[in-house]
Amino acid sequence: MVQKIIELALNNKLVVIICAIGLFAWGIYSVRQNPIDAIPDLSENQVIVFTEWMGRSPQVIEDQITYPLVSNLEGIPKVKNVRGASMFGMSFVYVIFDDNVDVYWARTRVLERLNYAQRLLPQGITPTLGPDGTGVGHVFWYTLDAKHMDLGEQRALQDWYIKFALQTVPGVAEVASFGGFEKQYQLVVDPVKLQFYNFSLMDVMNKVKANNNDVGGRKFEMSGMAYIIRGLGYIKNKENIETIAIGNYNGIPVRVKDIGTVQMGGDLRLGIFDNNGEGESVGGIVVMRNGENADKVINALKVKMKEVQKGLPDGVSFKIAYDRSTLIEAAIETIKEKLFEEIGVVCIIVVIFLFHWRSALSIIIQIPITIAISFILLNAFGLSSNIMSLTGIALAIGVIVDNGIIMSENAYRNLSEWQNKHKPNN
Repeated sequence: MVQKIIELALNNKLVVIICAIGLFAWGIYSVRQNPIDAIPDLSENQVIVFTEWMGRSPQVIEDQITYPLVSNLEGIPKVKNVRGASMFGMSFVYVIFDDNVDVYWARTRVLERLNYAQRLLPQGITPTLGPDGTGVGHVFWYTLDAKHMDLGEQRALQDWYIKFALQTVPGVAEVASFGGFEKQYQLVVDPVKLQFYNFSLMDVMNKVKANNNDVGGRKFEMSGMAYIIRGLGYIKNKENIETIAIGNYNGIPVRVKDIGTVQMGGDLRLGIFDNNGEGESVGGIVVMRNGENADKVINALKVKMKEVQKGLPDGVSFKIAYDRSTLIEAAIETIKEKLFEEIGVVCIIVVIFLFHWRSALSIIIQIPITIAISFILLNAFGLSSNIMSLTGIALAIGVIVDNGIIMSENAYRNLSEWQNKHKPNN
C-alpha cells in the first residue's frame, strides 16, 4: 500500500505540488483565523445559574432556592453533573455538560428548565444565567484613576456609563464592576414613631414603592388642542421621599420625614478592592465570551476605552490592573523565536549531513507545510494557539524531519547498492 502511494506521488508530481501549495495556503489562512491566548482553556463546559435573595442565611438559601433548582436541572439532556453552592444571600448552581455540547444550546436548555422551576421558588425571586464565559475568561482588569471623586461617584460612573460602553465590544460577555459604594436612598425609621402613629414597617415599604412611579392618564381636549395627562411620580432626590404620605393620623397626613430620616448611602459591602496598598479603587473585570480570540478582544477593548475616555469627567482616566495581551504577546513571541531557531538549526544539520542541497530542500520544505497543516487541525478541533500547542509544535519539528532524513538516507543507500551492483568490471 505504501509503495503504491509513493509510486502514485512520483508519477503525479504536479498534482502533489499543487496539493502541497493548497494546503500551505489554507494553513496560512488558518493561522490568521486561529484564536490566540496565553494559556489553554481546560475549564468544563458549564452554565452558571445565579440567584440572589439578600438577607437570608445559607441554610434558608439551600432549602428554598438551591435544592429546588438542582433537583429540576438534573433532568436536562447531555448533563454530566449539577453542583450547587449556597452562601449568605446568594445561590450558585453549576450545570456541567458534555464537552461536545454547544454552549449556547446548553444555555437554551437551562433557560427552558428555569421557566418551569420558577414556580418552586419564593415569590419575587428570579434566577439568572451567568455570562457565557469560561474559567479563564477574565482577560482584562482596569481601575479608575479619579482622586477628586468619592467612591460612590466613581462606582456610579462605572455602572451607568463605562460598563455599558465596554459591553458593546465584540467578544465581551460581561463587564463586572467592583469596588466603591453602590448609591442608594436609605430610610432610617424610628420604631417609637411607628408605634405612635400605628404604622407597620411593611406599610412604609409599600407606600414608598407605590409612590416611585409615573402614572398614565387619558387625553384632555381644550380649545381644539389635545393634552395627554400624566402623573409624574419618579423619585429624583431624597426630598421627594421625605414628602411621601404614609397615611393619616386624626385627619393629618403622616409623611416619611415624620417617622424617620432619609439619607444617601452605600449598599452593604462584603469586601473592598485595594489597589497595591494605595487605597480603595473602583473598576471592572472584562469577561471574554466563550471561544473568542483573547488578543483580538483585548485590542478592540483598548480602542473602545480611548473613545470612552473622551466622555469621562476631567481628571478621570483608566488605569490597567491586568492585561493578558501582554502575557499572550510575550508567550507567543518567545515560542516564535524558538520555533525559527529550531527550524534554522534543523536546516543547517540536514544540509551538513546530507551535503546535497536538493535532498536538504525536499526535507526542509516539509517543516512549513506540516506546521501550516497543524493549524488547520487546531481550527478543526476548536483549539487555540497558546503556550501548550505552540510548544508541542516546536518540539515536533525534530520528528517532522526524521521521516525525510530516513527516506533520503534509504534512497542514497539503495542508489549506492545499485551502482555497486551495476558497476562495470575493469
